[in-house]
Amino acid sequence: MEAIAGLTTAPDDEAWATIIERVISICGAPLDAEKAPGEVTRRDRAIGEIDHFLSSAAWGLWQTFGNTAPRNADKIVEWWSAPYSAKAVLILDGLSLREMPWLLEGAKERGFVVHTAAAYGAEIPSETNAFAKALGFGSRSQLQNNGGGLVHKLAPARTETIDLPWKDCAGLIDASPNWVFWHQWPDSKLHDGAGAGQGLDLLTRDIATQLTSDDFWEFVERLATGRRLVITSDHGYAATGLFYDAMDEQASFLKGALKSGRLLSGEHDPGPFVPPVALSVESQHGKHLLAVGRWKWKSQGGYPTLAHGGLSLLEMLCPFVELTK
Repeated sequence: MEAIAGLTTAPDDEAWATIIERVISICGAPLDAEKAPGEVTRRDRAIGEIDHFLSSAAWGLWQTFGNTAPRNADKIVEWWSAPYSAKAVLILDGLSLREMPWLLEGAKERGFVVHTAAAYGAEIPSETNAFAKALGFGSRSQLQNNGGGLVHKLAPARTETIDLPWKDCAGLIDASPNWVFWHQWPDSKLHDGAGAGQGLDLLTRDIATQLTSDDFWEFVERLATGRRLVITSDHGYAATGLFYDAMDEQASFLKGALKSGRLLSGEHDPGPFVPPVALSVESQHGKHLLAVGRWKWKSQGGYPTLAHGGLSLLEMLCPFVELTK
């Protein structure tokens, strides 16, 4: 943490590069599927120390995140413009850096070559449609049944968005040279278990099962056959069940402004608190009030144990893994 604490005087782009490198070093080591839930929680808490630094001593870095941290959507478009004869992007909705080890280890075990293993910034706010719009789509649903059209930034490509089992997804991959396939897992699972009280544990067990399965890797192989493939996500997620309870005044403000969520669209008062518990941030997707750091609060119906939309590292960073076979 000493190296991180010294970033208050570094240029913003250098600070973000150092922070992202540190997060990857914590998340990137191999994971034993049987021990994964406990280890993922330990890593989450380690990254929480950096989140605390960002929210208590360096919250100004979040104001510059959208302009100084490399954006995942920009990196995908840049990669797509390279002169590969055939290529594919697999977007796993809501996949975070916690899951990168399974992608890297699984790829190596099954004979893939890993060309890139990086992390880039989600859109502000870290919501599905903001990412879709950054790629030139009207929404995620536009990709369904090859509806992407020719005016988005990844054209020409065959497109699909779906939440089917991997084996069924593999059957959809035809001989089209370019593919953009947006699968709605694990975000669909994330929201199913968000109020269960053991959200991260249950989600980690499901992710470990899915990302080590033959069906998943056979699907990946279908996409990668004859194509260069990037596996990435639109945003990560926060294990808010591990967050700290906000103090009374801050909790009252957050509950009043954000209800049970982590963002609010439009121009809103971020409150009088220093360090702040929310920030008003403007991006190409408009102005939003965003929860900052690792705070939760009591709200009607219970605060979710898994969420995204606010400003914490594991909801604002996306894995970017480039493969060939």
